[in-house]
Amino acid sequence: MTSLPRKDIGDPTPEAPDIPLRRVPDFRWFWLSRVVSGLGSAVTTVALPVLTFQETGSPLMVSLVAASATLPYVVFGLIAGTVADRTDRRRLMILTDWLNAACIASVPAASALGILTGGQVLVVAFASAGLGLFFDAGVYGFVPDIVGKDKLTEANSAVYGAQTVVRIAGNAVAGGLIVLFRPPGTLALDALSFAASALLLKAVTCTSPSDKTAVKRPGFRESVREGLRFLRHHSTLRLMTVVGTLQSFSGGAIIGQLVVFADRVLGIHGSDGRIGLLYMAWSAGGIGGSFLLPRLRRRFEAFPLLLGVLPIGSLLGLVVVLSSDWRVTLVALTVWGSAYLVVLVNTMTYSQEVTPPELQGRVNTTRRMLSSGLGVPLGALVAGTLTVRVGVQAGMSTAVVSIALAALLVWGVQVRRRVRSGA
Repeated sequence: MTSLPRKDIGDPTPEAPDIPLRRVPDFRWFWLSRVVSGLGSAVTTVALPVLTFQETGSPLMVSLVAASATLPYVVFGLIAGTVADRTDRRRLMILTDWLNAACIASVPAASALGILTGGQVLVVAFASAGLGLFFDAGVYGFVPDIVGKDKLTEANSAVYGAQTVVRIAGNAVAGGLIVLFRPPGTLALDALSFAASALLLKAVTCTSPSDKTAVKRPGFRESVREGLRFLRHHSTLRLMTVVGTLQSFSGGAIIGQLVVFADRVLGIHGSDGRIGLLYMAWSAGGIGGSFLLPRLRRRFEAFPLLLGVLPIGSLLGLVVVLSSDWRVTLVALTVWGSAYLVVLVNTMTYSQEVTPPELQGRVNTTRRMLSSGLGVPLGALVAGTLTVRVGVQAGMSTAVVSIALAALLVWGVQVRRRVRSGA
C-alpha cells in the first residue's frame, strides 16, 4: 500500500508530501465508496419525500421525514463520536453501510408485500440518518489515517467536491428514476449503493493505530467528557466550531427561503426552469470551492484564510438579498457557494489536523452536531419565521447577518492577538 507520512498533532501546515492522492489505493477505494453511496443518497433525497406524500397525503409527514435527516445529530452526536473512537473505524463504517442497505431495502420490500406505511417510512428515514451519523463519526479519524494530516485539505476537498457533483447528478436523474421504477424501486437502488460502498471499503487495507489501543480508554461517560474538554480548552478550535455553526445557520436560511425569494423578488415561479438554475448555482459554487481550497491552504493557514473569505461571503450574501435581477443573483449565489464550502471544509480540516487521533470521532462529531444538528435547522426556522412576519428579504438577511457575525468574531480575535503580541 502506498502510504503518506504523518505530521505532528497541532502542526497543521508543514510541507505537504509529493505523493498525489490518486496514487494512494486506500484513498481511491474510500473516495469511490463515497461517490457511489452519495449518488444513491441523492436519489433518495428526492424519492423519499415523494413516497411519503404518496403513502400519507400529509405535508406534515413530509416535513417530519425531512427533519429526521438532522435530528440524529442532536440525539446521537456525542454517542456516535465516542463509539467511533473506541472501535475499529473501518469496521464501524462497513457495518453501518450494511445496516443502512438493509434499512433502506425494507421500504421496497414492504411495498412489494403491500404492508408499507407512512410510519415505517418515517422510522427508516430517522434510522438511516442515524446510521449515516455513525459512519461519518468513523470518517473523521479514518481519513487522517489513510492520507496523513498533510493531505487532509486535498482529501476533504476531493470528497466534498465529488459528493456535490453526484448530488447534482442524483437530484437531476431522480425524477426519471421515480417514473421508471416508482419511488420504492428507486430506494432499492440506494440500498444497492450502500452495499457497494461497504464492499469498496473492505478493499481498504489501512489499520488505524488509535483503534489498537481502544481497550486502554476510560469508561464511556468519561470518554464523552474527554472529547468535550478538548474542544472547550482549544481556543482556536472552539472559535472554528462557532464559525462553522454560524456558516451552517446561513446555509439553512438561504436554502430554506430560496424558492420564496425567487417567487416574490425575482419573479421566478414554481413552473419556471430558472429555479433549478439557482439551486444548481449554489451547488456548482461548492464544486468550485472544493478545487479552490487546496490552493488557498497552500498559501494561507486555516485561521488567516477565514479573515478574508468570511467578509467576502457576507458581501456576496448582501448582493443576493438586495438583487432583483435573477442573473445577478445567479452569479452571486455561485461565488457565495464557493466561499461557503471553503469555510466549512477549512474549519473541518483544521479540526482534524489539531485533534489527537484517539479523539477524532468525539471532537468532530460534536462539531457536526452543532452545525448540522443545530445550525442548519435553526437557520431555516429563523429565516422562515422572519419571512412570514416581515418579508422574504428580511428572512434571507439572517444568512448575511450570520456570516457577518462570524467575520466579526475572527477579526476580533485577530485584533486581540496583535494587541497582545505588540504588533
